[in-house]
Amino acid sequence: MKKNTRVIAMVGAGLTAVSLLAGCGGSKVDDTTSASATSATTDAATETETETEAAAGGETTVEGPTEAATTSDGTTCVDTSGDTIKIGFVNSLSGTMAISEQTVNDSLHLAAEEINAAGGVLGKQLEIVEEDGASDPVIFAEKAAKLIDSDCVAAVFGGWTSASRKAMLPVFEEKNSLLFYPVQYEGLESSANIFYTGATTNQQILPGMEYLKNELGVTKLYLIGSDYVFPQTANKEIKAYSEANGIEIVGEEYAPLGHTDFSTIVSKLKASDAQAVFNTLNGDSNVAFFKEYKNAGLTAEDMPVISVSIAEEEVGGIGIDNIVGQLTAWNYYQTIDTPDNQTFVAAFKAKYGEDRVTSDPMEAAYVSLYLWKLMAEKAGSFAVADIQAAADGVTFAAPEGSVTVVGSNHHITKTAYIGKVREDGLIEAVWTSDGPIDPDPYLEGYDWAAGLAEGVQ
Repeated sequence: MKKNTRVIAMVGAGLTAVSLLAGCGGSKVDDTTSASATSATTDAATETETETEAAAGGETTVEGPTEAATTSDGTTCVDTSGDTIKIGFVNSLSGTMAISEQTVNDSLHLAAEEINAAGGVLGKQLEIVEEDGASDPVIFAEKAAKLIDSDCVAAVFGGWTSASRKAMLPVFEEKNSLLFYPVQYEGLESSANIFYTGATTNQQILPGMEYLKNELGVTKLYLIGSDYVFPQTANKEIKAYSEANGIEIVGEEYAPLGHTDFSTIVSKLKASDAQAVFNTLNGDSNVAFFKEYKNAGLTAEDMPVISVSIAEEEVGGIGIDNIVGQLTAWNYYQTIDTPDNQTFVAAFKAKYGEDRVTSDPMEAAYVSLYLWKLMAEKAGSFAVADIQAAADGVTFAAPEGSVTVVGSNHHITKTAYIGKVREDGLIEAVWTSDGPIDPDPYLEGYDWAAGLAEGVQ
């Protein structure tokens, strides 16, 4: 794919600006050096819009680390000499994405609390430094730089939108630090400095399309999404899949993050002959969309919507009556009936309240902290290079099912689930993949996707 976009990070005494221009793609993990970032599928204005044990299983007792994480110039400010180690959380605790990201922050704190209660990592207690990304990619990049340079954290956990991830990517590559990113995304990216614990395209979006085609017989599809990199790139992949599989795209609409007036879009949708909708809206725009969808007389039976950014936490905000019966594509639901998940759900509710629900992104965030713990203990070190070298094959009995880190691309194996929203607001799986799916972020195993991955470095 021709790279027609850039992510520009200006870093010195502090990060002063990030420019995100339109396009898609990413950098592949290199064994010796991480490639530079590619960028987002939208313009600069859009990109800056106010946009669990699960026990770690056989924990290894290892002598304390002898190295700290290092920056690109070989220096480090990560302090491993005491009985604590700093890690950073950066999530949107304000702005349009707070409806989704607060629960991720909660699950990270739960994991840290459990890990500390079990003895910490390499004998050190976790000390949390927390920052608010404020639903703004520029702020995410600034906060990431602060966590690395000023707070001297060994690793950072967080981000949600692809715009926020792509804004932070060059910061972590330049400063040679580690980001653990917990949310499903559009693929076509990998970096030696990011571990992706959410799904890539072949683990979520493609199973969703397969379900629409094979289980529902959909041949005419409408696309609706937020106007930034994840929906734009995901829809390019959906259109390529559709062309190869006899599905006609009868409409494609985008709305800015935080947009609340969907009357025109829903009118177009209703007037189309679409049999289903693939929804990549993010944040609280989903509330307005599904209310307008119901007001227009559309139903899950007549024109089902499959969503990839609506989990249990969002259902309550949207209103159960507005979304009951609709479909989602994820890799975790609270209703998964396994001992590991039951333990996780019970722990989360015990900490945050019986009325709280668990969801895919927060589970992936919870898992990310345990994976970092296992990598550090396997390496016997907090050093970035040692963790990168130790990552491949690290396996964790997660609430979603067993996950394994793939060292060649820093993604993890994940089981795919298609779910339906129940009347109690929970989501129940109606289809499950045959075990964990190996991550293929560049869709190299799909002939129809050859043009998408072309040219990606």
